Amino acid sequence: MKRFAFPILAFMLLTASPATSQTIYTVKRIVDGDTITVSDGKRDLRVRFACVDAAEVAHSRREQASRDPIDRNQYLWGDRATEKLRQLLAQSGNRVLLNITSSDHRRRAVAEVRLPDGTFVQEALTRAGLARAYRRYYQNCPSSALIDRAEAEAQQTRSGTWSDAQFRPPWEFRKRQR
Repeated sequence: MKRFAFPILAFMLLTASPATSQTIYTVKRIVDGDTITVSDGKRDLRVRFACVDAAEVAHSRREQASRDPIDRNQYLWGDRATEKLRQLLAQSGNRVLLNITSSDHRRRAVAEVRLPDGTFVQEALTRAGLARAYRRYYQNCPSSALIDRAEAEAQQTRSGTWSDAQFRPPWEFRKRQR
């Protein structure tokens, strides 16, 4: 049996039935291109997207004021990913279905996110070149084959970040920030 650091998430994952997994959540907040806050009407849940990593956005005043070209480039793509996510979610009236696969060190649920019409949000972001496959955590990605195909297509067509030779994958950018 899987061990989870956060008991409430473990309960949710281990007791989920097909009916529960079809709960439609309302998106309350878009944090960035790969993190949202949702509500089931009773409680809020912060969700980190499984399978992918989108460019970072400038959260702090220091980040917003940065003149570093690497920072500016990352935040530009982060803003574009966030806007694409906003557009995708608006198509469904900000309603999503979650397939929660685990939790992370920040107590966020890690989930595959789909719109009620079946659109796989991570796949759409990856195909647009606005998210990259996050293979380091593929153990939490049941749909990794879809992400791999979407990324290969984005790379081949030079979509989004794949068109920018200066872009650094988000995990490399974060490592540089430490």
